[in-house]
Amino acid sequence: MALAGCPDSFLHRPYRIDSVDQTAHSRRDLVEPGFQEQSSRISLNHQDDDVDLEALVNDMNSSFESLYSAYSMHSESKPLLQNGQLGRSQPQPASGTNPLQPLSPQQKVHRSQPVRIMAVRRLQEEEQQFRTSSLPAIPNPFPELCSPASSPVLAPGSLPQSQPADKQDVKVFSEDGTCKVVEILADMTARDLCQLLVYKSHCVDDNSWTLVEHQPLLGLERCLEDHELVVQVESMMGSESKFLFRKNYAKYEFFKNPVNFFPEQMVAWCQQSNGCIPQSQLLQNFLNSSSCPEIQGFLHVKELGRKSWKKLYVCLRRSGLYCSTKGSSKEPRHLQLLADLEDSNIFSSIAGKKMYSAPTDYGFCIKPNRVRNETKELRLLCAEDEQSRTCWMTAFRLLKYGMLLYQNYRIPQQRKAMLPHFTTPVRSVSENSLVAMDFSGQIGRVIENPAEAQCAALEEGYTWRKRNTRMNTLGSPSPLHPSTLSTVIHRTQHWFHGRISREESHRIIKQQGLVDGLFLLRDSQSNPKTYVLTLCHHQKIKHFQILPCEEDGQMFFSLDDGNTKFTDLIQLVEFYQLNRGILPCKLKHHCIRVAL
Repeated sequence: MALAGCPDSFLHRPYRIDSVDQTAHSRRDLVEPGFQEQSSRISLNHQDDDVDLEALVNDMNSSFESLYSAYSMHSESKPLLQNGQLGRSQPQPASGTNPLQPLSPQQKVHRSQPVRIMAVRRLQEEEQQFRTSSLPAIPNPFPELCSPASSPVLAPGSLPQSQPADKQDVKVFSEDGTCKVVEILADMTARDLCQLLVYKSHCVDDNSWTLVEHQPLLGLERCLEDHELVVQVESMMGSESKFLFRKNYAKYEFFKNPVNFFPEQMVAWCQQSNGCIPQSQLLQNFLNSSSCPEIQGFLHVKELGRKSWKKLYVCLRRSGLYCSTKGSSKEPRHLQLLADLEDSNIFSSIAGKKMYSAPTDYGFCIKPNRVRNETKELRLLCAEDEQSRTCWMTAFRLLKYGMLLYQNYRIPQQRKAMLPHFTTPVRSVSENSLVAMDFSGQIGRVIENPAEAQCAALEEGYTWRKRNTRMNTLGSPSPLHPSTLSTVIHRTQHWFHGRISREESHRIIKQQGLVDGLFLLRDSQSNPKTYVLTLCHHQKIKHFQILPCEEDGQMFFSLDDGNTKFTDLIQLVEFYQLNRGILPCKLKHHCIRVAL
């Protein structure tokens, strides 16, 4: 028998439903008096022929509602209430009262009010989850993209949620003015961006590439440390500032040879008067945060807001840069703070004399991070020579970063130590794509045997030199005006920079680091028929002229007035990379310009 308008509690109380459905029971089994009156009235109505079904249903509903209300309030058991939770124990009614007395119309539950049962919703949610988990597994159409540990089956909910990556476009310029726009992540460091540019430009990664912050309006530039975040640095740059991609061989050279970077007269303990630091313990004292090394000496200091310069006694400590107001005294009452190390960066001045009327060419600047294009808060300084400027700038980096700078230096060496000992030299991507070919037959073939490829290369070299000598003898009317390949083949090399001035060669070597053995070759401006080797030694730049000489109708090149002759400049460079000869040191690093 289906009960119209039956409350939800009857669905959870089957014994109540059974008591209603069993018509064989007598009326005495029903305890509720209200139900007895309604039942007797229903039985009387059945005697008539015309039965009012609507009135019958309404009467049954009202009876069931009164029964449900009385049962919910006075039952000894704990039924479910509105939110699907068990009701608390109610106080028992006083003796002598009927617990199942029918309620007044105001106390009845209206059918128009929704009865919220959260337990039913919870069951529906669990049923929905069960249906989702019981679905069959979907085969992955791309099993090769799965990791070996994961299964090539896409289970429901196994796909990771897509999170938008924070990316930003950065424009990087090269020395020749070309630029490349690179999309990088927000947490990419300067080292990561340099490695990305090395890969895209097909360069050799020798861990000497660096990212330079160039500010033309201020005439300043600095090399970013490898751990610095590129996006963070760019946010503090001015509108006209830009990043440059270049070599810097002196970035960590002070770890290899600290004697050339820290003169003894400039380094002393800050707590001991006139106490010099031994060179063997110099770097350890800089890296140890508990020690107190100090750089001291005279510098030209530009006054803030003025064009005048003063020569003051300055000392650099971990707490900042100080100047003495009374000679060379370092007493606390005579020291005045010039700049802080924490919220500042050190830059080298590239146009100090022109823009700031600097007394020397060896200027540098301590720039606060909050300053963009304003020159009022710049702390401009000038040293007497290049060695002093390098000492001040290197000490600033060591005192500010400490062990973090040493870790940046050790990371490439640790990666190199992990490589196997018997490996091929590091070459660019374009060189790795080359293979040895044999065109002696009718059809060319690839030489796979390394020994055979080496023999073929030597044989081809001998053949080329014989052909070059024959062409030089027969085809050249004068040895000083040759038209052979030996006079132009060097122009394809990275170390040859063509017709640049003496001042330009100095600028390039200073930008790429004043280290021993850094060199470049260029055309001579005084004599168009000769070449010039520009070499750096002990932070000084020297020039050596390469003269052509003739012997038996063949032209050679020599650095020592014909004592050592070479058929082309490539042979000359390769020889002095292995032998010092008349040079103060071997050729070690060459200046290079890469087009992005």
